[in-house]
Amino acid sequence: MSLVHWILILNLWILKANSLQAGSRVVLREIGHNIVGGSDPKDYAVELNATNFDAVLKDTPATYAIVEFFAHWCPACRNYKHHYENVAKLFNGPNAVHPGIVLMTRVDCALKINSKLCDKFSVSHYPMLFWGPPTKFFAGWSSNQAKSKLRVIDDGRTAERLLNWINKQIGSSYGLEDEKFENEHLSSNISDPGQIARAVYDVEEATATAFDIILEHKMIKSETRAPLIKFLQLLVAHHPSRRCRKGSAEVLVNFDDLCPLDMWSSDKHDVDTSNMIGVLRNFHICGKDVPRGYWMFCRGSKNDTRGFSCGLWVLMHSLSVRIEDGESQTAFTSICDFIHNFFICQECRQHFYEMCSSVKGPFTKARDFALWLWSAHNEVNERLMKEEASLKTGDPKFPKIIWPPKQFCPSCHHSRGPKDKGGSQIDWKRDEVFKFLISYYGNTLVSLYKEKGLLVGDGTTVILEDSSTNAVVVPVGAALAIALASCAFGALACYWRSQQKNRKPRRSWS
Repeated sequence: MSLVHWILILNLWILKANSLQAGSRVVLREIGHNIVGGSDPKDYAVELNATNFDAVLKDTPATYAIVEFFAHWCPACRNYKHHYENVAKLFNGPNAVHPGIVLMTRVDCALKINSKLCDKFSVSHYPMLFWGPPTKFFAGWSSNQAKSKLRVIDDGRTAERLLNWINKQIGSSYGLEDEKFENEHLSSNISDPGQIARAVYDVEEATATAFDIILEHKMIKSETRAPLIKFLQLLVAHHPSRRCRKGSAEVLVNFDDLCPLDMWSSDKHDVDTSNMIGVLRNFHICGKDVPRGYWMFCRGSKNDTRGFSCGLWVLMHSLSVRIEDGESQTAFTSICDFIHNFFICQECRQHFYEMCSSVKGPFTKARDFALWLWSAHNEVNERLMKEEASLKTGDPKFPKIIWPPKQFCPSCHHSRGPKDKGGSQIDWKRDEVFKFLISYYGNTLVSLYKEKGLLVGDGTTVILEDSSTNAVVVPVGAALAIALASCAFGALACYWRSQQKNRKPRRSWS
């Protein structure tokens, strides 16, 4: 080809490049995708090693786990990787089609750091795959363990065969071409009250998502500072997740320094706010891996249903059944003020505020507050039932219902006529409803955490301080709650209290 032809081709390419907007990477992406031997596709299987093996398996929300033992120098392992990844993308990561069911991982036995770990599982060939509940992997495996909960996967040489093997174990019918959300395999939690146990991970997801929304929309202001502190204090004392209790405490420990009372009186408060938000983003309120990007108990059958609002309701109910009588009014105002100031759906926020405002007197019993929140949730469901029916925006798999249904709590319902409809016409046995709420949002909700040993200090009575008058009382009260709720927070609380005592008293701010 002549030099003239090369110059002409080059000029045409330059014209094409210049026709794109400044900063566009379209051309670079097109060239990169056509390079033979370019970057590997995204790995979905989680790489484990001897240092994080137990921690990752202990922390996962998944019901089951698969661990692939391989060697990076093994040709068969390299050839098998794309089969394994095709299945892993169904279960792992924020874009998983079926999240929270199977955690798919791999361990490279060719790395010296993993030698003892691979010996612990008597790895005899590559690749070698194990299946079982995540926490059962801690003890290892050997061929003479007749009662081991772990199984060697003996028929998983292709993606299709591996997925068929998984389907047989859990009674599912997943396919490699399944698409996200529009999923007929999704099981309804109406049929199984034990499903709420999986919601502990959704409560973490909702907590972290709410914190992210607050930062993203710069919602921390002089008038919202107090409600946020009060709500964080409630989380420190009573959040069902130890990770979220600890993360909330870390935010409170630093809150006075990051967000002083006089921050908004400065001429440069916009700069100070941006700096504060930047630092707060470094705090992981429920752990560094949360939010995970998916829901379990609160997952809808469609992309735009359930999710965050469901997780937030479960969080509020779980808080309501963990407080003591002396905390009931403080918990009520903390939740009402939090929704009023930080829930970003304007109509929902207004409806909730009206329900809070309709309460005539202060709560003196935890039972009364838990039942009020339950009744408020049913009132919301009753309103949304009508709206979703007329607009056809509801989730067909999870229609709004009056809670709890009779099959969950027969003792909660007095008998009623077959023609009676609507929550307002149900004759509730409120004492039985309260017992159900305590069991459902209390013990059952955290049962998975109990199995995995992720709960510390549960059952300890913690009284929240009244944070309505003094900025220093709030964090000190939270620190006391930390010390009582978990010995793991003891050193943190002591340090915090010593720091607070050395500070000058500050004026009342509400």
